[in-house]
Amino acid sequence: MHVQIVLFDGFDPLDAIAPFEVFHAGGTASGGAVEVELVSAEGPRDVVSGTGGLTLRANAALDPARADLVLVPGAAGPLGGNDAPGAGEAFDGVGAEAAAEAQATVPVLLGRTLATGLPALLGAATADPAVTVASVCGGSLLLSMAGLIKGRHATTHHLGLELLDTAGTHAVRARVVDDGDLVTGAGVTSGLDLALYLLEREVGPQVAHAVEELFAYERRGTVWRPAGPVPATTLSGAR
Repeated sequence: MHVQIVLFDGFDPLDAIAPFEVFHAGGTASGGAVEVELVSAEGPRDVVSGTGGLTLRANAALDPARADLVLVPGAAGPLGGNDAPGAGEAFDGVGAEAAAEAQATVPVLLGRTLATGLPALLGAATADPAVTVASVCGGSLLLSMAGLIKGRHATTHHLGLELLDTAGTHAVRARVVDDGDLVTGAGVTSGLDLALYLLEREVGPQVAHAVEELFAYERRGTVWRPAGPVPATTLSGAR
């Protein structure tokens, strides 16, 4: 399995690094069945994250034709407030460029990314049934803002679930959501759960378990799938 983890200006480093380490360890545990690389839409370059100027090196260009799995992180920055540009501005791209100079909020960073070559490449990935597209945290918002996952089931950080619905994606409040060739994780630390689940699904449970033991970390939550009976009633608060 060849994994490409996408970097873009303002990305959240934990969204990218946690899955990278899981997949890298999975490659070692599986005798090379998993390969992982950091990529960008522009090709090899230093990419500045949204966290304290931390910079990671993309070593190749995003190429869905070479990938079995493309993983999209979210952005890191202020969530926005009364004086910050709203999510709606970033959704249609209006005002995002001008507002970015004042405050690079998460919606602005995601909106700015829509003006790059990344959405077209991600579109090629989502259109290929042989490629699984995954995301962590706001990565699903980026996919949704680009119009690539309308009608699909996905999750994101709990503060962004309403935005997913606004963009036509069925938001699910779960740690990891498996919608076939679209697998999404919630908040930033869910990148560990997402990657371990994908390692189990695509390579096998023994390899995933070996990586869990190495990292001294056990996956959290039930992986939600659009399958099985729908709960007859809301269980919140029930005993």
